[in-house]
Amino acid sequence: MKDSPVNSLLKELIYFDKTSTTSVYIQISQQIINAIQRSYLKEGSALPGTRIFSQLLHIHRNTAVAVYEELAAQGWVEIIPNKGTFVLLPKPKTAKIKAITNQVEDAYRYPKTTGFPFQTSFHLVATDTFSEAKYILNDGQPDLRLHPIHEFSKWYSASMKRKSLITKWNSSSKTKYATFENQLCNYLNASRGFHITPNNLVSTRSTELSLYVISRLLIRRKDVVLVGNLSNYNANMIFQEVGADIKTIPTDANGLDINYIEKHFTKGKIRCVYVCANRDYPTTNTLSAERRLQLLQLAKKYQFAIIEDDFDYDFQLEGSAMVPMASSDGNGMVIYLGKLGQSLFPSFQTGFVVAPENVISEAKNYLQILDKQGDLIQEQLLSELIYEGEIHRLLKKNTVIYKRRRDYTFDCFKRYFNDSIQIKKPSGGLAIWIEFTPSISLVQLAEQVSKLDVFLPKTLLYQDKNTCAIRFGFGHLNEEEIEIVIRKLKLAYNIITSS
Repeated sequence: MKDSPVNSLLKELIYFDKTSTTSVYIQISQQIINAIQRSYLKEGSALPGTRIFSQLLHIHRNTAVAVYEELAAQGWVEIIPNKGTFVLLPKPKTAKIKAITNQVEDAYRYPKTTGFPFQTSFHLVATDTFSEAKYILNDGQPDLRLHPIHEFSKWYSASMKRKSLITKWNSSSKTKYATFENQLCNYLNASRGFHITPNNLVSTRSTELSLYVISRLLIRRKDVVLVGNLSNYNANMIFQEVGADIKTIPTDANGLDINYIEKHFTKGKIRCVYVCANRDYPTTNTLSAERRLQLLQLAKKYQFAIIEDDFDYDFQLEGSAMVPMASSDGNGMVIYLGKLGQSLFPSFQTGFVVAPENVISEAKNYLQILDKQGDLIQEQLLSELIYEGEIHRLLKKNTVIYKRRRDYTFDCFKRYFNDSIQIKKPSGGLAIWIEFTPSISLVQLAEQVSKLDVFLPKTLLYQDKNTCAIRFGFGHLNEEEIEIVIRKLKLAYNIITSS
């Protein structure tokens, strides 16, 4: 029996790696399924008994039993007591719909376009571009390689085992605030100078979702929204999608020019001002204390909302970050957007909104439509990381690394480009603002550097009659990669300036 054709075939086809994270019985099951799909094993073929099967592959008999049970559960084999295990071909679960036209084959081809008209949105056109380049630049994202994989596996496993998890998921009512909301409140009160309760807080999947929900609540078509003259591309797309009339405001080394707002707008004409007070996007300039106070006073006088996007507050590399405007707002003029867990994998980061209670109540109602389920495992995990102090520890640990990378990036640009650029070392964040003097064609720079295996996305290029700059994210690159990328940028720069 050991030398039967089926046994010889199985012995030849099946290979497994005991060091793999995938269980051995799953690896073997997948290969048997593949053999059935390729017709190497015909329907009705008898597989060897579990004792012989285990001897063939030199595995434990319990593993052999698990393989057959997995195959049977998926419908690939039938186990008949006292007879054996036989190959099946699973029947299609859905019947084909017969075509009502002469072109029968069209019924089994999914259409590329709708048979009805609908209004497409220019603002929702994807800006993501893809590249096979070895080095891909971004606007300042964390390095996922710093994610604590082994510790995280333990934390995640512990969260999954909580007996209260199923109860929370099945709950149809909420009589008190979740542990996560209380822990997040405590964290924000301690780290950002807030004095909030869960009534003032709602968590979302991301800062982009936070901004989308707030924009839907605040902005009606043709409402005026003020942003910096360069500003955040994604934020602008969200504002345009909800129908806002976007007006740009000059910025300088101290952030938004508040005097300009007061001179060119009147009470009742502004719906909201979007500002990255801690580090302006993309220039990394901090809104000064004087201008923060001036903006708060003007918001009260003109009755407009301030959307304060503090997307990288946690990455303060030296000194102390200025506390959010929202923490000193006694008139309910500021809606604060932030992010938690940026030292973790993206799927375990969370956005949040801090605002007066009536806004938060409406935002939660909106999220009941968009994202009712939420992510209880993520919330449980983050609650424990906050309570145990792990979030703070990870930030401290990574801040040392990012500070070193920032300094190295700054030194490399100065060394390679000398007086060809203007550059200022930011106090925080994971990106540096690089201005070219004299001006060059940034599109040509991106094209040339792509030939050197570096991808410079168009969303990082800022060029008009007054600006020629790029936002260079260094967080995801180590020091060796930073040196390579900047050297290649210099080579591309030399090519376009000498032609």
